[in-house]
Amino acid sequence: MPNTSASTFAALHHGGGPFVLPNAWDVASAVLLANVGFPAIGTTSLGVTAAAGLPDGAAAGSELTVALARTLVDRVAVPITVDIEGGYSDDPAAVAALAAELAELGVAGVNLEDGRADGTLRSADAHAAIIRAVASAAPQLFVNARTDTYWLHVGGADERLDETTRRLVAYRDAGAAGVFSPGLTDLVDTAIVAERVALPLNVLWRPGVELTALAAAGVARVSTGSALYRHALAAALATADAARTSTQPATPAVDYDDLQRLLEVTKP
Repeated sequence: MPNTSASTFAALHHGGGPFVLPNAWDVASAVLLANVGFPAIGTTSLGVTAAAGLPDGAAAGSELTVALARTLVDRVAVPITVDIEGGYSDDPAAVAALAAELAELGVAGVNLEDGRADGTLRSADAHAAIIRAVASAAPQLFVNARTDTYWLHVGGADERLDETTRRLVAYRDAGAAGVFSPGLTDLVDTAIVAERVALPLNVLWRPGVELTALAAAGVARVSTGSALYRHALAAALATADAARTSTQPATPAVDYDDLQRLLEVTKP
């Protein structure tokens, strides 16, 4: 059966300007974000695992991710894309099976990164083989191929740019629908990557950077990564401190009744 959520999600990347993809870590955060008008919701691997008391990259991430995805597609009426890190395996068949399971649940897309937990990069050929297997097993899924060349500060500036585009072109040719380079911040380099790769380009949100500037550089999607989760933790700490010091919290809380009402509503 066609995954209409996937086609809707894919179309967002071709809307003439970047759309903002907020990354949720549980049902409540996803429901709240969808309720204020975001057209799609992603998950954050750090937020999902940290909420379960585990570090980012933990082996249990796959099980936690699938469990959350299953709930989100039933509770949220906008497309859901899932951060599956490096696929939780180096075996293309195993990663493809995970992607197919998510697609069967109704997930619209996945993020698939070449960075490893030990701070190294999976080889471009190995990562391309995984992307190829995923694209074959779940052809409707929007595969967002991520390279961590900038994140891990690979080589000098020129070498990093060339290696980034080399890898992303390889991932494009393997079947990726979009590409992602966290840590890519220079707008000139961003425009070069967008032009060379010629697929929808995803970058991480940075406070103060205008969406119009990112649009001019060829960016199609801006995701928040783990930022919302980390800001939520910071707000919790600040509010707890306000209670301890008898001061007013800097940010008002989400209304209790509004949250109850939203969580009682299921997807049509």
